Amino acid sequence: MAKNLINKYVWLVDTIYRAGRITFEEINEKWLDQDMDDKPIPLRTFHKWKIAAEDMFGLVIECERKGGYHYYIENRAEIKRGGLRNWLLSTISVSNLLMDSQSLKDRILLEDIPSGKESLAVIIEAMKTDTPLRITYQSYWRDESFTFDVHPYCVKLFKQRWYLIALSPYYEKVMIYALDRIFNIWKQDGETFKMPEDFAPEEFFSNYYGIIAGTKRKLETVKLKVSAGQANYLRSLPLHDTQDEIETTPEYSIFQLRICPEFDFYQEVLSKGENFEVLEPYWLRKEIAGIVKRMWNKYDEKKVCEILQQ
Repeated sequence: MAKNLINKYVWLVDTIYRAGRITFEEINEKWLDQDMDDKPIPLRTFHKWKIAAEDMFGLVIECERKGGYHYYIENRAEIKRGGLRNWLLSTISVSNLLMDSQSLKDRILLEDIPSGKESLAVIIEAMKTDTPLRITYQSYWRDESFTFDVHPYCVKLFKQRWYLIALSPYYEKVMIYALDRIFNIWKQDGETFKMPEDFAPEEFFSNYYGIIAGTKRKLETVKLKVSAGQANYLRSLPLHDTQDEIETTPEYSIFQLRICPEFDFYQEVLSKGENFEVLEPYWLRKEIAGIVKRMWNKYDEKKVCEILQQ
């Protein structure tokens, strides 16, 4: 029942958000058109859902009385921002849409997220009570696994993988672990750790592109020259919150961002091929150029011919 109610709250927020401004009568028309129910929503029930949705997702749903009582989301910008509540809103909204589209299941293709769901449940339970965890972990770079204790601080989803950000008592620093590399996990019941008051998960990652964070890399102003075609993608899905388009021409655009460039940022830039060019800082441009040169050496025709002749 609770899950069904949450779906209704999400539907209501999504309907008002998409419409911009909408009357109660129009909301009911959409409700009946979507086959959500065979009866219209009573006005009293609508107001209950409205209050619950506002509380759940931190939104303000106002009513403009002038011109026919139109409902709208006053703080719509909140939906565009990151955060758990808005991620849930988006996820449940898409889930509802897919559930209502079972007849098209062979025509809706999704991406898989590697295993880690079992670990995620244990980690979240441990985070609620500040309980240490013992994990058996094998990194991508090692041939063997190790078992050790960690203090779970937060979790992060990045490029289809869940990660645990935790304090390692052994190394006395915050480490990052991929959940699909955790082979065993236990809560250390009866023990607790103190979550540091000065650790803010969002701030921990704020100066970085992706999952590599907390390093000694300096904060830099990075300038990227991006082809006109790719610039449209970058405008709709920025690389970072600080991204700013500082120059636009018919052939290219220049974007500027303030980040600590790490390996995952290198990978993102290189994945765009000739459509991305690092202009500044010079050391990063030089480093990317070195990687490109080493890649070119692997594809050099002379070398390929030598390999084929062996």
